[in-house]
Amino acid sequence: MTAWKQLGMCLLAAATIMGSSVVAPAMAQEQLTKVTFSLDFIPLGRHAAWYAALGEGYFAEVGLDVEIIPAQGTAQVMQAIASDTAQLGFVDLPGVILAQAAGNDIKMVAVNYQKAPYAIFSLANGANVTEPAQLEGLTIGSGAGSITPQVIQGYMKQQGLDPQTLQVANVAPPARASALLSGQVPAIEFFVMSKPGLEKGATEAGTELNTFLLADHGLELYSNGIGATGAFIEANPDVVRKFVHAALRGWKFTLDNPEAAADHELKYVDGLDKTAILAEIEIVRGLVVTDDTTANGLGWFDAGKMETGLAFVLDNVGVTGTAPQASAIFATGFLPEDAIKP
Repeated sequence: MTAWKQLGMCLLAAATIMGSSVVAPAMAQEQLTKVTFSLDFIPLGRHAAWYAALGEGYFAEVGLDVEIIPAQGTAQVMQAIASDTAQLGFVDLPGVILAQAAGNDIKMVAVNYQKAPYAIFSLANGANVTEPAQLEGLTIGSGAGSITPQVIQGYMKQQGLDPQTLQVANVAPPARASALLSGQVPAIEFFVMSKPGLEKGATEAGTELNTFLLADHGLELYSNGIGATGAFIEANPDVVRKFVHAALRGWKFTLDNPEAAADHELKYVDGLDKTAILAEIEIVRGLVVTDDTTANGLGWFDAGKMETGLAFVLDNVGVTGTAPQASAIFATGFLPEDAIKP
């Protein structure tokens, strides 16, 4: 079996198990407050920090009994939070804006991914995308319904490029790797966490992978962080504050001790490979550790950058419903007083 076929099958397998539930064992102590937290996807290496917080006992230390459940994307996280299936979730800024416009009062209380993970992958012997100007006239494989092409086009406008020249080929996620490696499309879009698998496939195919992370070339847009409904935040501020504090301790532990964090995740999640977990932790480190978090602590965010992100989404992705005010998409006062710095 060729390398790209193996990689495509792995991606397809991940897609087919997205609905399966992975639940952390509940702490049996009666005094703990039960909280359900929704990931943005099936548990993968990028999620090790949440399991590290669980395994190290950080949630229990602050009186929380946390259950972790999977999702099939941030839209499903929003639904889980809105329906109280989960009280908190790993949401992203564009998703929060779209949810607010649709009438769901969901707010971010911490930002984990300071950089957005949108990436364009190409091959050294193909499109070889390394500069923004190469996006003009480029064809990328993407999925129907994905907002990523709109994000890329918005980025192109910011760079003074013609966004209308970007061509989008509809390629389902499980087929995207094979489409790139077989030359069916010159480039694909995926979150940057897909890099290790794609890189391995490219190497086995006798070429090199190029990763163009928009955030490393001028895109300023917050991505994933901790969110909850305004009603839950207002009714349970102490619970939210404790969850954020414990979770950020889990993130610091993971950044400082990736091997131990991977071991924690493996205790709760079957079928993961430790090497793959460690690879994703290192990629996520690049999204989480920035000058801002080094100075102000993990989870920190700037209100002005939230407003800039809102304007970007409204201008380039658009909303159905009433566009929210910037002040509606986040809530302050839930980060630790003593910043947890990476």
